Amino acid sequence: MAGMSPLFRRQPAQPQPSQAPQPSEHSENHLVTLIRKPGCHLCDDAQLVVEKVCAELGVPWEGKDITEDRQLHDQYWEQIPVVLVDGRQHTFWRVNEERLRKALTDQYK
Repeated sequence: MAGMSPLFRRQPAQPQPSQAPQPSEHSENHLVTLIRKPGCHLCDDAQLVVEKVCAELGVPWEGKDITEDRQLHDQYWEQIPVVLVDGRQHTFWRVNEERLRKALTDQYK
């Protein structure tokens, strides 16, 4: 159809800018540790927040079970879940998504 109006010609799709937060250039320098125990609903809630924020920022995280580590048990058993950022205690019991995100991004601004 050589006489087709330009209005109906297909244009190449333009890439859409990502709406997701971009990883911090220093995010790989962080490590988030979630100290938890099995059967703990607050721990499950905390893990969801940690997973979400770390995935968005490209920050690695690890989980540690206090039932498998006597030292962690003795240190944190009254506070779990506990979140450490770079080995320092960030929070316990409830994890605030914005506060965690801020801790992982603001120090390099």
